[in-house]
Amino acid sequence: MDDLGGVDKVASAFEKARQLCREAGFAGLYLLGEYRGTDPRHLQLMKDLGLDYTFAYVWPVRDNPTPQQAVEAQLSYIKRTQELGIIPQVITVSQGWSGWQDEGSIWKLPPPDFEELLRRAKAIAASFPKDQLGSRLILLDNWNEWGEGHYIAPHREFGFEYLDAVRRVFSTAPFQHTDLIPEDVGLGPYDTPVQQYYEKQRTLISQARRRVIVPKADPALVAWWTFDEPPQEEVAFDYSGHRLGGILHMISRVKGHRGWAIDCQGGCVIVPLDKPLTGCTQFTVECWVRTETPGQDNRWIINCVFGGLETTGFRLGLIKGKPCFQIPVTPWSHHLVGQTALNVGTWVHLAATFDGDFMKLYMDGRHIGSLERRAAITFNNRYLVLGNYEKDHPAHFIGALDDVRIYSRVLSPDEISAHAQADSP
Repeated sequence: MDDLGGVDKVASAFEKARQLCREAGFAGLYLLGEYRGTDPRHLQLMKDLGLDYTFAYVWPVRDNPTPQQAVEAQLSYIKRTQELGIIPQVITVSQGWSGWQDEGSIWKLPPPDFEELLRRAKAIAASFPKDQLGSRLILLDNWNEWGEGHYIAPHREFGFEYLDAVRRVFSTAPFQHTDLIPEDVGLGPYDTPVQQYYEKQRTLISQARRRVIVPKADPALVAWWTFDEPPQEEVAFDYSGHRLGGILHMISRVKGHRGWAIDCQGGCVIVPLDKPLTGCTQFTVECWVRTETPGQDNRWIINCVFGGLETTGFRLGLIKGKPCFQIPVTPWSHHLVGQTALNVGTWVHLAATFDGDFMKLYMDGRHIGSLERRAAITFNNRYLVLGNYEKDHPAHFIGALDDVRIYSRVLSPDEISAHAQADSP
């Protein structure tokens, strides 16, 4: 509606789509709108837009119900939609739900309860007018959405029992049959690569958490990544001693300001957000960068501000070629952009501080910007990304990154200047 300019424009576009199907030799086109509720106003809007049917991807069954309660709740949505009679429906039945991270209501139907739901849904569909798609089609949610907890594909807990329930309710074929999985015919298993990937990640995480410390380091230093491990090493140790090592993701080492650096061409280093880093109420972040590409815009060097978590974390990057430091209070707010463009073709020292009231930004020891921000910083539960905005994201810094340090205090201008002038740690 927003894109096309209103209800009538959407209805007209849908009719054009139907006409194109007819011109291609088809009888027409069914357009189904996904909606998980029974608000008459929304159903009427769907009809006005020119949709033919409503359906639900999954019904919102609340309050962690028992299997029988989950059956009745789904049927009540279906019956209520039919009673309203505003727009025809195609019935959806679900085996369960958990959400991505077990958020909200969690429930699951064992195969016998799922079979009961199928039989009752089939009976309702049989009462629909015979010219409606919903009289001859029921959607089974979901084949293999393991991450959200709804699936009927064969699996270890119930084997083929969900599919057996579908066979008993909908098939006229004899029930006697042979169930086969890929391994039974010399194929698969197909999850071997992903299992190997996760095992490798567990090994790397354990390795990255090794305690490494440099004597006489500043007590306020809460994280320090030099990237000076051997070039083939897949982790970057935290030399502050706080075990905040990171895992290299599609990124390699190159010659750095001192020793090695990481080459930011789309990869990154992923670091877990953990104490003492997340306990900082004020902090300083500093690093060395080098680029041959001027004018970089919306490119991020260090980041833990993400979509959906826009009021948490901090990030350091480039806006229109100038260093930028952000600690949001409201979504995407408080971007401090420096007054001077980042130098090209040489190593540059960047530093940013936050004391609870003001954000400050420095380049090569010179103060290049301040911004008032009188609110506490909050951290999210994701991770810190070094060299990019996010894994495999196009908004990555183009250049090399070296010697990233985070302190749990505000370094003075003199200290920052001294760090920018130093040839060694």
